[in-house]
Amino acid sequence: MTPPGLPTAMERPHFIGIGGAGMSGIAKILAQRGAKVAGSDARDSETARALRAHGATVHIGHAAAHLAADSTCVVVSSAIRSDNPELARAAELGIPVVHRSDALAGLMDGLRPIAVAGTHGKTTTTSMLAVSLSALGLDPSYAIGGDLDAPGSNAHHGEGDIFVAEADESDRSFHKYTPQVAIILNAELDHHANYASMEEIYESFETFVAKVVPGGTLVVAHGQAGAAEIAARVAGNEGLRVVTYGEEEAADVRITKITPRGLTSEVTVVIDGRMLTFTVSVPGRHYAHNAVAALAAGVALGIPAHNLASALGKYTGVKRRLQLKGEAAGVQVIDSYAHHPTEMSADLEAIRGAAGDSRILVVFQPHLFSRTQELGKEMGQALALADSALVLDIYPAREDPIPGITSEIIIASARAAGADVTAEHEKDAVADVIAGMAKPGDLVLTMGAGDVTDLGPQILARLSS
Repeated sequence: MTPPGLPTAMERPHFIGIGGAGMSGIAKILAQRGAKVAGSDARDSETARALRAHGATVHIGHAAAHLAADSTCVVVSSAIRSDNPELARAAELGIPVVHRSDALAGLMDGLRPIAVAGTHGKTTTTSMLAVSLSALGLDPSYAIGGDLDAPGSNAHHGEGDIFVAEADESDRSFHKYTPQVAIILNAELDHHANYASMEEIYESFETFVAKVVPGGTLVVAHGQAGAAEIAARVAGNEGLRVVTYGEEEAADVRITKITPRGLTSEVTVVIDGRMLTFTVSVPGRHYAHNAVAALAAGVALGIPAHNLASALGKYTGVKRRLQLKGEAAGVQVIDSYAHHPTEMSADLEAIRGAAGDSRILVVFQPHLFSRTQELGKEMGQALALADSALVLDIYPAREDPIPGITSEIIIASARAAGADVTAEHEKDAVADVIAGMAKPGDLVLTMGAGDVTDLGPQILARLSS
C-alpha cells in the first residue's frame, strides 16, 4: 500500500525550528513525499545538513526574510515564542500556522498508526517498533524523538501501511492523533508549566485514549501506578480493547524473566499462552519493559509474536538512550537523555547492573527551571545511585529563570542522601575534572536533556591525551 499523498497545505511548508527532534522528522517525511520543504533553525547542525540532503532549504537564524511568500503553511512547535519574526511575517502574509502535532496527524491519515505515549520511554519504544517492523520488511513510516544512528534517521516515509509515532503529552498535542494502537508506558507528574496535578495528567491521557479508533487497542503497563489508573478509568470505553503487560501474574502479556547480560538483556514473556525469549540490546529492566510494550502493540496489529520478538533483537539502541560514546584510558563514556528522577534512577540502576564492581561517575545537567523547582529534591536522591557526580547549571531550554531555583537544590538533596556531589558551573571545565577523577574500569555517564551530550567526545579526547 502506498501512503496518501500530500495535502495541499503541506506542499510548500516552512518550519520554524526545523532542526528540532520532532520538527525535523516531519520535515523529512514531507520532503520524501515530494513537498518543497523550507525552514529555519537557531544554529546549523548535522540534522540540518541531513535535511538539505533531502532537498530542504534550511536557513540559519530567524528572520522574516526567510519565509517565502508562496509558503502554503508555517509549522511551529510549542517551543516557538510568539514574537518570532517569521511567525509575525506569516501573520502579515496571511499564511496559515500549523502546530507540529497537526502536521504529524495529517501524515498518519489513511494509515494504521501506533502512537506511543508515556512520561518516559517513548523514544526507545517507538524506535524498537520502527527497527523491528523494518526488519520484517513491513517498511513502516515513523517519526521518533531521537536519531536511531545517523543524523536525520529519526523519521522515514515508508511504503507500508503502518505509521509509528511518539505521542507527546507535554503540551497535550497527543490529543490530535487517532491511532489504531495506543501505548501508555507510564504516567507521572511532569511538564509542570502545563500540568498542575496528577488529575490533570490522568484527564489528558483519558482524552488521548478516547481518540483510539473503534475496535482499536490500548497497550498499557500493568504494574506502573499512573498507567494502571488510566487503564481503570478507560476500561468501559466502548470499542476499546485493553492489553496489559508487565511482570505481574495478572498481566495479559507477562514478563517471566529478565536476565542481564552485560549491556544487553534476555527477556522471557508469555503472550497468548506461548512462551518467547528474545534479546534486548540495551541494559536495564525498564528497556526490557519497553520492548515488551512494542511486542504487544505489534501483535495487536496482527504481526506474529515470534516474528516480532526475533526482530526486536535487531534494535541496538538510539542516540542518547544509554548510548556508548566510546572508551579511552580504560574508561567507558555513556550518554543518557534522562532528566526526570524516574528516568535517572532507571538508567543508573541499569548501568549499575552492567558495571559490576566498576565506579559510576555522572555529569548531570538539570533541564528546565520548572522541573527543577518541582522535582529537584528527587533528582538529587537519584544521583545518590552514582559513586560520584558533577552537577552543572540548569539548562533553560525554552524557559526564563525562576528566582531562587538553581542546581543547588539538587546538590543539597544529593548530599543529604549521602551522595558525593560537586557543583560545576563551567561546562568547559568538565572534561578536565572528569579526567582527573576517572580511573581505568570506571563508567562515565553524561546525563540530561540539554547540551550535556556534547561533553562525551570532549571527555574521551581528554582521557586519550
